[in-house]
This record gives sequence, C-alpha cells and structure tokens, in this order.
Amino acid sequence: MDVPAFIALVLIVSGLWSLAVWPQFLRRVMKDPRARDTAGKATKFLTVHVVLVTVSMVLGAATAGIGIAALVG
Repeated sequence: MDVPAFIALVLIVSGLWSLAVWPQFLRRVMKDPRARDTAGKATKFLTVHVVLVTVSMVLGAATAGIGIAALVG
C-alpha cells in the first residue's frame, strides 16, 4: 500500500481517537436513566448505543490498523 506518511498518521490518530472517546461515551450512556427500565432490563436506548459504540470501535481499530500497515509497509 503506497500511502503518504502524513495520511497514515492521520489514520492512526483517527483510529486511536475513536478507541479513546467511544468507551467514555458508553459509560455515560450506561448511567443514563433511559438505559434501563424499572425492572433493570436494558432498553432499546441502551441497545442502540451499545451497537453504535461497538461498530465505531471496530471501525476505529480498522482505521488505526490500516494506518499502521501503511506506515510500516
């Protein structure tokens, strides 16, 4: 893969940013009163946000991995 070093660094930083920011967001969502119903079960609000965070972190890891591969390769 022939990617300029600057672009590879942008990909790495972008991926690391996602990996750092999304878990903090999920912690806040899990504390939100809308996350659980009166019986303590997860609501759709929580489920949707868990899926959002999971997909975003997978994409963040892939982005960082591509940046590392481009920088090393």
